[in-house]
Amino acid sequence: MAAKVGGDVLRLERQVCLTLAVASREVVSLYRPLLEPLGLTHPQYLVMVALWEADGPLTLKQLVGLLTLEAPTLSPLLKRLENNGFVERQRDPADERSVVVRLTPQGDALRERAAEVPPAIFARIGLSVPELRTLRDVLDSLIAHTAGADPRVDGDAVSNAS
Repeated sequence: MAAKVGGDVLRLERQVCLTLAVASREVVSLYRPLLEPLGLTHPQYLVMVALWEADGPLTLKQLVGLLTLEAPTLSPLLKRLENNGFVERQRDPADERSVVVRLTPQGDALRERAAEVPPAIFARIGLSVPELRTLRDVLDSLIAHTAGADPRVDGDAVSNAS
């Protein structure tokens, strides 16, 4: 039997991954009833937000970077958005290897209705704006620290801190 270091590290309540997975699932589930009338899934909504925020079309590579998704994951999302009339995809005439994604008038018009989503989500989450900012900042820090981190690093410091 393995020795216990700083208590039992395999206790369910000590698993950060579980807490993050449950929180993510719960928050994303709040979006579903708000996005369905818009004809969007949560990942499609994030693509649209990136395009609404941009000052013009974006390349597939830019979207991959903004959304931290892989191109094979993003491509089917874009295809469905295109089939729904929200975006257009074209090869970049300057670089045939690059795909450019732009909003259609229908996709651009959807922005006004989608603007109602964030305030509704904030109201449903029940945290104050400062609490949400702090949460986002902590999660951004977690992402920055874990991106490219070696998963084999000894985790005693975390398990002892729990």
